[in-house]
Amino acid sequence: MTTLTQAPETPAARETPARRRRRVDRLPYLLLLPCLVIIAALLLWPLGQVVAMSFFKLDNVRQLRGDREWPWVGFDNYAEILSDPFFFTVLRNTVLFAVATVALTMILGTLVGLLLNRLGKRMATFVASCVMLAWATPALTGTIVWKWLFDDTSGLVTWLFNALPDGLSNALFGRSDWTGYGWFNSPLLFFSILALVVVWHSFPFIAVSVLAGLKSVPSELHEAARVDGAGPWKVFWRITFPLLRPVFGILVVLSTIWDFKVFTQQFVLAGGTQDRPTFMLSIYSYAEAFSPPPKYGLGAAIAVILTLILLLVTGLYVRMVLKQEEES
Repeated sequence: MTTLTQAPETPAARETPARRRRRVDRLPYLLLLPCLVIIAALLLWPLGQVVAMSFFKLDNVRQLRGDREWPWVGFDNYAEILSDPFFFTVLRNTVLFAVATVALTMILGTLVGLLLNRLGKRMATFVASCVMLAWATPALTGTIVWKWLFDDTSGLVTWLFNALPDGLSNALFGRSDWTGYGWFNSPLLFFSILALVVVWHSFPFIAVSVLAGLKSVPSELHEAARVDGAGPWKVFWRITFPLLRPVFGILVVLSTIWDFKVFTQQFVLAGGTQDRPTFMLSIYSYAEAFSPPPKYGLGAAIAVILTLILLLVTGLYVRMVLKQEEES
């Protein structure tokens, strides 16, 4: 008589459903681990170094190379910055500029996105490709082109103003000869041109993002609203905007971060760090750190303050958006 022997139980068979569920739950984190390591190496480590530098007095390149000691000063760098009235002037410039450029970028980008959504497929593809050229252009290259446009002798803008009839130019602006006019000498004009450059470079991303969001809105809702007699403005505010509120929230946060830390455009248009009345936080940090005599610790402290402001603004906005989502 043959006896059947039971096969030995394997570890996989002895695994309970709860343990198997925990193992599956850990899988996404294990897949994200390489990416998190790269982010920590490329972003968190330099950020930690900047935070550490802000607590020391660093005024020599040899200190950065490790050839000399770093004198500990604690919060003295932050106290020096916050006690300087010029810092609050720079902060005011940064906030006002960011508010203006974010608003203009969102309005222009949304309008272009709505236009692309109304165009035919071929025309929308052509217009979107042309618009994205501005986004694809490096900030340095685009700003150099804009600086040439406002050149006081051979720039296109100077030529156009000189082409105006003398009577009209005198009546509108009080002058007829624009050759040699310093477009970047007045702080108001400088910030206006800088805002134009930043908005020109930023709105294509907003437009394409809004267009992608509009494609997810059911067309039946718009058709039903038009049948009920709603105009384009009411359709946008009553249907489109509520459905795309998360998209607009993300775009506002990203635009705020980008416009708060504008550096390349301002550095190129101003020709360096000599024009202190037009300073914003990014170039202020750079000027304090690298202008002779260098103050690396002070510049690092300004960079940390800028980062904290961005984290605060982003956190408040995200919290407001989440609260609105819960209420709705």
